[in-house]
Amino acid sequence: MSLSHGHSATSPQRPGGAVSTILIVEDEPAIATAIAQRLTAEGWRTEVARDGVSAVDAAARLQPDAVVLDVMLPGIDGLEVCRRIQAERPVPVLMLTARDDETDMLVGLGVGADDYMTKPFSMRELVARLKALLRRVDRAAQVSATPSAESKIEVGDVVVDRDQRRVYRMDEEIHLTPTEFDLLVMLASAPKTVLTRERLLAEVWDWVDASGTRTVDSHIKALRRKLGADLIRTVHGVGYAFEPPEGI
Repeated sequence: MSLSHGHSATSPQRPGGAVSTILIVEDEPAIATAIAQRLTAEGWRTEVARDGVSAVDAAARLQPDAVVLDVMLPGIDGLEVCRRIQAERPVPVLMLTARDDETDMLVGLGVGADDYMTKPFSMRELVARLKALLRRVDRAAQVSATPSAESKIEVGDVVVDRDQRRVYRMDEEIHLTPTEFDLLVMLASAPKTVLTRERLLAEVWDWVDASGTRTVDSHIKALRRKLGADLIRTVHGVGYAFEPPEGI
């Protein structure tokens, strides 16, 4: 069901003047309509899918620039939808969950979601998070198009290839989401330096509201689960530092 294919004069255009398309996957009509109307007012094209199967079909047909995805859906749930969409083509996914449960968040991040928000949420924050996701995709494309001499970061037994956006530990490739990759680059670029949650939030998410710092914490947990718990040190009350164990 398409709610809008128009855009306003203040449309947040991508490089080259293209207008972003956002797929909204939400089975509650009132919430879906409210999100679609707000995103349309921001100048984005929007389309709504009401269940998991039609969401996967819509993602394949539309090739959206980002997906707003509710976890609880009829048919196949949001986690399986995210897996299937990401298997076809990497796309930023902002997951919506009705429960403020860290386990849900970590599972969502584990299947390829880039960010999450707990219902009820503010539309202003939703728009800001989406803009941040789209900016990061554009930045990554620019980095890939202009390879740098310092394309690889090597710290201990971890190698981060910025041009290829690949990560290896002990020569084994580790699959990270785009957000996890950007977070790791920030940390690994300044080993043994404590980076505050607020700075990580501002640099990686382009989000400056301290209410988002739990997002940072959840992504750090996901990184530790994939890379090993020994690489990132928590500095309580401050932030995190990338510190591989001595001798590797």
